Amino acid sequence: MRTYHCFWLLFWAGQPHQSFLTPLSKRTSGFQEEEKVLVLSGNSRQDLHRSKRSWMWNQFFLLEEYTGTDYQYVGKLHSDQDKGDGSLKYILSGDGAGDLFIINENTGDIQATKRLDREEKPVYILRAQAINRRTGRPVEPESEFIIKIHDINDNEPMFTKDVYNASIPEMSDVGTFVVQVTATDADDPTYGNSAKVVYSILQGQPYFSVESETGIIKTALLNMDRENREQYQVVIQAKDMGGQMGGLSGTTTVNITLTDVNDNPPRFPQSTYQFRAPESMPPDSPVGRIKANDADVDENAEIEYSITEGDGYDMFGITTDKDTQEGIITVKKALDFENKNLYILKVEATNTHVDPRFLYLGPFKDSATVRIQVEDVDEPPVFSRPAYIMEVKEDVPINSVIGAVTAQDPDAAKNPVKFSVDRHTDMDRVFNINSGNGSIFTSKPLDRETLLWHNITVIAAEINNPKQSSRVPVFIKVLDVNDNAPEFAMFYETFVCENAKAEQLIQTLSAVDKDDSYSGHQFSFSLAPEAASSSNFTLQDNRDNTAGIFTRKTRYNRHEMSTYFLPVVISDNDYPIQSSTETVTIRVCACDHRGKMLSCNAEALIHPTGLSTGALIAILLCIIILLVTVVLFAALRRQRKKEPLIISKEDIRDNIVSYNDEGGGEEDTQAFDIGTLRNPEAIDDNKLRRDIVPETLFMPRRTATARDNTDVRDFINQRLKENDTDPTAPPYDSLATYAYEGNGSVAESLSSLESVTTDGDQDYDYLSDWGPRFKKLADMYGAMDSDKDS
Repeated sequence: MRTYHCFWLLFWAGQPHQSFLTPLSKRTSGFQEEEKVLVLSGNSRQDLHRSKRSWMWNQFFLLEEYTGTDYQYVGKLHSDQDKGDGSLKYILSGDGAGDLFIINENTGDIQATKRLDREEKPVYILRAQAINRRTGRPVEPESEFIIKIHDINDNEPMFTKDVYNASIPEMSDVGTFVVQVTATDADDPTYGNSAKVVYSILQGQPYFSVESETGIIKTALLNMDRENREQYQVVIQAKDMGGQMGGLSGTTTVNITLTDVNDNPPRFPQSTYQFRAPESMPPDSPVGRIKANDADVDENAEIEYSITEGDGYDMFGITTDKDTQEGIITVKKALDFENKNLYILKVEATNTHVDPRFLYLGPFKDSATVRIQVEDVDEPPVFSRPAYIMEVKEDVPINSVIGAVTAQDPDAAKNPVKFSVDRHTDMDRVFNINSGNGSIFTSKPLDRETLLWHNITVIAAEINNPKQSSRVPVFIKVLDVNDNAPEFAMFYETFVCENAKAEQLIQTLSAVDKDDSYSGHQFSFSLAPEAASSSNFTLQDNRDNTAGIFTRKTRYNRHEMSTYFLPVVISDNDYPIQSSTETVTIRVCACDHRGKMLSCNAEALIHPTGLSTGALIAILLCIIILLVTVVLFAALRRQRKKEPLIISKEDIRDNIVSYNDEGGGEEDTQAFDIGTLRNPEAIDDNKLRRDIVPETLFMPRRTATARDNTDVRDFINQRLKENDTDPTAPPYDSLATYAYEGNGSVAESLSSLESVTTDGDQDYDYLSDWGPRFKKLADMYGAMDSDKDS
């Protein structure tokens, strides 16, 4: 095919025919229009006349992916100026010139040097020109031509994904859309069928199918059940060349998952369940668990349990465990083996999310029978009542029975029961109980006014098994009897004026009674018989539980009688009648004309001005404490030691040590004499300080006096002058130390270092006489002397 094409070019190049100036980019149809003629002569392009052809070619077409060993021939260029003598040179420029495409500069043959790939570059635009070898000038204008790469089927279809994942509900109808796969082909879609892709299914039949042109995957089988198979793997092939023989193909995998729908009702694995429950089981306790199986998952498998019927409908309940989807049977009321020992229930399990599309499969619920056997346990005794209330009068004698409690063993054995009082509730042991019949009686006297209610606890326990016991509260109310006499509501102390008139009210009395009266208290007041006739006062009962005290005479004299004590008898009207005698204190006081008290001969009644004994004692204690404090402070002040001026050890100044010596002033000539510093021989050891007490009675040891040294005075004066004129001295007071060591010692230096510089020899034999401790030293220096002698 390639040879024929080149021959066709050469043939038309050699035949004379009419030439047209046609733009290269214009496309024509037909055999004649497929040829493109370009006149490249020196004449103007407006001159349209028949002339000899200069250049003639079409678009060059070149197949991609050339596999030959030689260069691929493209075409031939030729100029009418070419005489064949080698004076012309053909040159090529443009896309790939010199690299992908080369031209024979003598003959004009164009060749491709490498394999070309249309998918990389489908069209190459180049320019050709003929130039004179000697002058280097073009003999023809530069012309442009195209090399178009023809496509071959060298690319297989590629899917956009290596693996597709899709899901559809189970039980879907045939033809339900699943997913669409897409494959692309890099070949030229406008040239042949190289890029025409057709889809087919290689794996996944008969469950799924694929449309050959669109790649849409659909269901192909009816009623695919997830419970039977959940995962499907489908392999799809995409083939080019329209699926014809020799086309290239690619494959992809599609993982299809069937999602769950509620197409399975719950089912109990058994029709009857047996459980046992002890009668002592408290309410809300679990008895057992049942579970209905559902082949669905997630919310489609959610189950609700209920008790629909049975003789234990009101005794038991059932709830659903959301995690395990189990039904938990619980006790609602207390069980009693002696009353009923077997319960039969009908339990139903129902799906909470029902899909109406699958109701034709049947009801989405199931039921089972539950039998619950109540077991007998040794129960504690049971009282006839949950609580007992008893009443007793407060004046009953000891050992009087006030009531009884009853309890019995609910078990079939009917074990005997004994009773006792919980002493934690009756610490005073006021009550006791008969252990056999439960009779409660008093063991101590009762007093309603002290404690109205007694709350005790009675324990009933089996004699054979005391651990089996129960308790019951007993509330005992103490009833009142009239055993308390009435008395004044308060202590009455009043006064009467000296200028009081007769029949004048000076005080109103009232009374109270600790006893309880159902109809209300009725008190009567009267003067005691011994004061009724001779009293200076009268008493009037107001019949409303109050009474008034009135004066009997006109004037009273506080100097004759300053205080009156009036006995008053108070009685109640209950049975038996109780009475008491109370005393009212009446003081005689001086009053003004309006009856306001001015003063009394005794202590003031309303505003006392004197101090109580407690206040006097407190004041005396304060005075004593103050005196002791003053004495201690004075003693401590006399014995207190003076603190040093500088306490911190880190102070950069020299510390001054205080010896607590205080001078006696200018008149004290014996306290301290500065002359002793200048003349040490002038020290008089016999002189004592007059301003302080001597600290010791022993006389100080006298030392030999040193001769007067003038250098000490000169040294001190020199250092004092230096410190006064020192500009770096601190601004605060400080102590300057003058460490004067003197002119030297009479014994001169004791150091052994100077012995080396002496010219004379020293004798160390005396070291041997000092004992064994100096033997080593004597040997050393004795050896040195022996060496020196040798």
